[in-house]
Amino acid sequence: MGMEDHKLKVFCTVAETKSFSKASEIIHLTQPAVSLLIQAIEEIYETKLFDRASNTVTLTPAGEILYRYAKEILNLYAAAEKNIGEMTGLVKGSISIGASTTIANYLLPGVISDFRKTHPKIKVHLLVSNTKRVVELLNAGNIDIGLVEGDVARQKMVVEKLVADELTLIVSPLHPWAKKKNISILEITKEPFIFREEGSGTRQVIEKYLGKYRTIPQDMMISMVLGSTEAIKESVESGMGIAIVSRWAIRKEIRYGTLKPLSFKEEKMLREFSLISQKSAIPSHAVDEFLSYLKTYPFDRLLSWSE
Repeated sequence: MGMEDHKLKVFCTVAETKSFSKASEIIHLTQPAVSLLIQAIEEIYETKLFDRASNTVTLTPAGEILYRYAKEILNLYAAAEKNIGEMTGLVKGSISIGASTTIANYLLPGVISDFRKTHPKIKVHLLVSNTKRVVELLNAGNIDIGLVEGDVARQKMVVEKLVADELTLIVSPLHPWAKKKNISILEITKEPFIFREEGSGTRQVIEKYLGKYRTIPQDMMISMVLGSTEAIKESVESGMGIAIVSRWAIRKEIRYGTLKPLSFKEEKMLREFSLISQKSAIPSHAVDEFLSYLKTYPFDRLLSWSE
C-alpha cells in the first residue's frame, strides 16, 4: 500500500464518517494529522474538498468527484494485489474481522485456529465489539468483514446468514427446574433473573420474544444486570438466579454438567448470526479464502453433542 493509497483512504474515511474526529479514531491517526493530510490533498487539486461550515463535514462538488474516483482507485489497488497473489499462488496477507461478543468468544476461536492450520501465512486480526460498532467499522472500511448477531439494516451492506443460534434458559443443577426438559416462558417471571446490559444483541432477542408473550422486563424479578455472558454463567452456576444465553456459550458447561439448559414450551428462541460485508468492496485473496472456509465450516457438528 503506497503513500497515495493511504491519502485516499484517509480522504474516503472522512467523507464516509462526515467527521474528522471519527475518522481519526478509525484510522488511528491524531485529528491534526488527518486535517493536515486533507489539506495536502486540497493543495494538490487547488480547491476545497470539504465544507466545514456546519457540525458535520460534507463533500463539496469537487470532493464528490474525487470520492467517486478514490473508491475506484482503491478497488483497483485491491484487485491488482489479488491478481498478483493468485498468479504467484501465495495466499498471504491479513484479514481483519469485526465480531460481536457471543460470536467472537464462542464461535470464532475454533474456526480461526483451524483456518490457520491450512493457511499459516495469513494473519487474522479480530476486533470484538457490539453489533452497532461492528457495522460502523465495516462502513468505514476498517474491517474486511463483520460477524454480528441481531438485526442489521441492509442499506449499504451485503448481509448473509451464517448460522442459526438458539437461546436457551439456564439454571443451576441444584435448581428445582433442573429436572425438567422445558419450561413455559410465562414461568420465568417467578424466579430471580440475570440480564445482559441494554444494547446487547442477546438482550434484544430476549425482549422481542418476551413481547410476543406480553411480558416486559418490568414484569420480571431482575436480580442483576451483567455486562458479559461469562459473568452471567458464573452467577447462575452459583445459584443466584436463572438466565437466557446462547447455546454456543454453554457447550463446556453442559458437557461437565455445571449448568442445566431448558428449552421453551412455546417455541424455540432463535436468531441468526450474520456475515456482513461492504457492497462495493473487492475482497482480497486472503479474505476470499477465509470466506469460503467460513461458509463451509461444519458449525452444526460442534453443537450436535447437546441434541
